[in-house]
Amino acid sequence: MAVSGSLILVFVRTVRSKDDGPAGRERSVSPQSVSEDQLGGGNRESREKKWDLFVVSPSDDVYYRWLFVIALAVLYNWFLVVARACFDELQVSNYICWLVLDYLSDALYITDTCVRLRTGFLEQGLLVKDHAKLRDSYIRTLQFKLDLLSILPTDLGYISTGIHTPQLRFNRLLRFPRMFEFFDRTETRTNYPNIFRICNLVLYILVIIHWNACIFYAISKSLGFGSDTWVFPNISKPGYSTLTQSYVYCLYWSTLTLTTIGEMPPPVRDEEYVFVVFDFLVGVLIFATIVGNVGSMIANMNATRAEFQARIDAIKHYMHFRKVSRELETRVIKWFDYLWTNKKAVDEQEVLKNLPNKLRAEIAINVHLETLKKVRIFQDCEAGLLVELVLKLRPQVFSPGDYICRKGDIGKEMYIIKEGKLAVVADDGVTQYALLTAGSCFGEISILNIKGSKMGNRRTANIRSLGYSDLFCLSKDDLMEAVTEYPDAKTVLEERGREILMKEGLLDENAQSGGLQKEDTEEKVERLESSLDTLQTRFARLLSEYTHTQQRLKQRVTLLEHFLNQTDCCAEANVNDMDEGAGTVTENDSGFVAHTDGSPIRL
Repeated sequence: MAVSGSLILVFVRTVRSKDDGPAGRERSVSPQSVSEDQLGGGNRESREKKWDLFVVSPSDDVYYRWLFVIALAVLYNWFLVVARACFDELQVSNYICWLVLDYLSDALYITDTCVRLRTGFLEQGLLVKDHAKLRDSYIRTLQFKLDLLSILPTDLGYISTGIHTPQLRFNRLLRFPRMFEFFDRTETRTNYPNIFRICNLVLYILVIIHWNACIFYAISKSLGFGSDTWVFPNISKPGYSTLTQSYVYCLYWSTLTLTTIGEMPPPVRDEEYVFVVFDFLVGVLIFATIVGNVGSMIANMNATRAEFQARIDAIKHYMHFRKVSRELETRVIKWFDYLWTNKKAVDEQEVLKNLPNKLRAEIAINVHLETLKKVRIFQDCEAGLLVELVLKLRPQVFSPGDYICRKGDIGKEMYIIKEGKLAVVADDGVTQYALLTAGSCFGEISILNIKGSKMGNRRTANIRSLGYSDLFCLSKDDLMEAVTEYPDAKTVLEERGREILMKEGLLDENAQSGGLQKEDTEEKVERLESSLDTLQTRFARLLSEYTHTQQRLKQRVTLLEHFLNQTDCCAEANVNDMDEGAGTVTENDSGFVAHTDGSPIRL
């Protein structure tokens, strides 16, 4: 009764609201109804959030693994359904197993359709989770139509034809876009894309040969085994009676026919001629395309090697032309061999140039940041400065016996050892004072221009490479450019440099004031150069804006002149028309303008 009374009350309020119009509808809203609406909206939002959990991102690993499962189901149908339709013995001998696998693949197909309805897509870089948009975008695609055809229950025809007619399941072959999607994503994810492309092409070749072999056996069965020299031999003969022997013979015949490299019995009947002609066309067109793609892939795989070899040949030609000594030529060739053997022949800047600055910075941070943190003067620096410096590190490789720096040289770079061993040697180049290994760094003090340093900005030791050494180099100009935006970090670097020099006894505290003015002058010059560059940039931008504005003003003035000329022409034409009218126009006392004939005209 309480429920009925509530329904009647709601009905009466609804009728009153309709009779009273908009005002009545506004008055009929009660706090209870508002709270119920809000509660309903909150429940709806919570339900939508729960449903959002079932939206699959195409970039997730779970989605990729699901594609792998669907690709297996598609390959099962591509190979075994076609083979069972042509080879009766294969179908009859294991039909229980085939029924289980068939309906398992059907279940996967139906589940995949549901997953596809819940698969999001990127819109302006954001994952779309709106179910209506996901549904509409999927339904409008060709893939939806193929997916719908692939799950039609055509095997209901078993009721009339029996279970040994797998031809009814040929519509399951239409789910191939999902398999292609899996191949595309695998090619993107793998570290060996060229090898995967070749394997993919081999798979397509096997599919074509397999289908052609099955069709050949089916045609032979319809025409009669052994009825002529072209068809499959009589299965009662030894060597052709088992399923394995029959399939291997058909596969052999298909391979020779499609590749056009073998001699097979010529066709006899018209149907046989048509099929062989079709096979030859497939072999010429499809296999020529596949072989061309394989050649292109192999060329791409060797592109890096060919480019590197071209660089070596150019260096060899130059050294031969300039009559470089045999010893130096051997060292150069060994250096190139080391680069190629250790996979260091790739120019990192060239590889990363197509990436946006943000991604390039993240890769550099991931690769070099830990190495840069090992440098003493950079251990307490701001993270932003370290990021700037990481982007400016340049790899260098030194050969055995090469001097990285000599005592007394002006320091323009600092070095961080990534791989290899360096020795601090005497002036004779033989006596070793210390050994530097991976993770060590040197030259950081000389690029800072510490005031009061007894060595100034000159090297204090000879450093020589014992073997092949892989180093990171940071130039003084790059460091100063980076610390310009971080003045506090520059102060910290100088303080740490002074502390290191004081510990080593290389800091003259009395000379700090003498070098102050020189350093200040250098800083002022650098600041003026930077300001001049900024002013030049601003002036160029203002000049461009002025030129653009001047062009726009000229266009507007031209349009205005054209408009005024048209207005003057129209005014002159109106005056001439009035002069040629009924008479002279006069104004009377009532405010009307009248012609001389007395007819009034309202102005």
